[in-house]
Amino acid sequence: MNELLPIVDENGTYYGMITRGEAHNGSRVLHPVVHLHVFNSQGELYLQLRPKWKDIQPNRWDTACGGHVSYGESIDEALRREVVEEIGIFDFVPTQLGKYVYDSETESELVYVFMTTYDDPIFPSVKELADGRFWSREEIAINMGRDVFTPNFELEYKKFFGHKRG
Repeated sequence: MNELLPIVDENGTYYGMITRGEAHNGSRVLHPVVHLHVFNSQGELYLQLRPKWKDIQPNRWDTACGGHVSYGESIDEALRREVVEEIGIFDFVPTQLGKYVYDSETESELVYVFMTTYDDPIFPSVKELADGRFWSREEIAINMGRDVFTPNFELEYKKFFGHKRG
């Protein structure tokens, strides 16, 4: 909770720092995070199941990989670090899709969104994730709006991949 995170504006310009604990205590200070969507060549999307012990959105399915950018770290460095830590992928080619501000009751994040296509084995961290698997677009569509996924995953999926509940 004492990890230092940058404070940013909506353009991503750093102008201060905050601890992880302060960023999640309802202060809603804007800080950057990275998300990676991992598709296989069949068009299925890999999602992680957040563990029950997580302070935000426990026991819900979420983006394959997501995490904070540490103070002094570049977006690319944070993305690669988080991907290795959470899903054990070292060799991938990310494509940046964009960025947006995500606001919740407890925090405000500047989310940098990436995607990749990856067909090799994925090794979800037993320390960081409860589970992980590939989902078909139909499975995702059926489960949208049913408290299966995190709200930010649903918003991001609709925004970048144009799918709504069927």
